[in-house]
Amino acid sequence: MALVFDADMEALYSAWYCSREGKAVEKALEEMFRVLLKPKPGQRVLDVGCGTGNHLLILSRLGLDVCGIDASQHMISKAKERLGHRCLLKRAWAEDLPFEDNEFDIVVLINTLEFVEDPVRVLSEAGRVAFEKVFVVVINSLSWRAVRAKILKGWGDPLFGEARFFNLWQMVSMLRAAYGPVPFEWRCASPYPTMIEKLWVPEQDFWDGKRAPWGLLLGVCCSIVYTVKTTNLVLKVEGDRLPEPASQVPMGTLLPLAAEKSARGRGYERGIPL
Repeated sequence: MALVFDADMEALYSAWYCSREGKAVEKALEEMFRVLLKPKPGQRVLDVGCGTGNHLLILSRLGLDVCGIDASQHMISKAKERLGHRCLLKRAWAEDLPFEDNEFDIVVLINTLEFVEDPVRVLSEAGRVAFEKVFVVVINSLSWRAVRAKILKGWGDPLFGEARFFNLWQMVSMLRAAYGPVPFEWRCASPYPTMIEKLWVPEQDFWDGKRAPWGLLLGVCCSIVYTVKTTNLVLKVEGDRLPEPASQVPMGTLLPLAAEKSARGRGYERGIPL
């Protein structure tokens, strides 16, 4: 990850998360989990960039078997204090996950892509360890909050000053670069709209409620699709029993030849183009 949270950053994030806005965001996230993930009790889920475990607690309440990684040892230590032995927690990089292929049913990245150097590489690695779904939530670059954060960046915003924000079309482009043309669902949420948003953003019932692409939170859930490729094998028989031309050998004569070869031992072989 490009930015690793230290104790000072953790204190800022925790203070924001405990605020009125943070609580509203937590509620909106839980709704996104239910609607887009459609979780089933017992499914294994990995939270990439788990921080102090806020999202792990939400996922655990939904009945999922949770696991988390973060690049910050400080954040992992805080998460262990909160969750104890209820889940596996590791210090690791999002670009190089210490897990086997398809080890988890679901992989989630909540406000993680904003702080990494190569989002497509992180998404590809998440897809490697996911069996069913990859779920990503980012701060929407088309939201008023993102515009405000960009303005305040020049004034040294300590929490989001180094963050990058993404819109729906950018997310779709990165997902296709990582996984190909996979099916996906998305929705936006404005859990705690400001006065400016209330004035210039249409009602949330517009575009089927959560489908207006300018909400603060943008959630995208894609299903992992596996492709199968066949490999052509070269069929071999003994050369002294092979009539000419090779392309006219009846397929029925190949089985007796193979049986004779097995009985007499290995002889001269050549490939037959089929």
